[in-house]
Amino acid sequence: MARAATTSDAFNAIAEPQRRDILALLRAGERPVTDLAEHLGMSQPRASKHLRVLREVGLVRVREAGKQRLYRLDARGLRPVHEWLGGFEQFWNESFDRLDAYVRNLEQTQQEE
Repeated sequence: MARAATTSDAFNAIAEPQRRDILALLRAGERPVTDLAEHLGMSQPRASKHLRVLREVGLVRVREAGKQRLYRLDARGLRPVHEWLGGFEQFWNESFDRLDAYVRNLEQTQQEE
């Protein structure tokens, strides 16, 4: 099966570690592309390409400020990822609950011996 283009949805866009790093940096607020590129140790054109992908899937917004373009996180685009992960959260919570019950049983058995 052919892989979807990186600009098709948030899942494909965040599959790239450097794009996830950009999103993490943007959690703190707006940043110009030059700042992002410098912080991540990449060229400005490369950072711009990543930002274009993130912008096309709705994960970042851009605004003009003089000669600069400032990018900011738009976390609404992550909603499909969050909803998908929600099912796994229930799985892990149930697994941890079972582990907790097992440990409590084990501790109780050891105290009785």
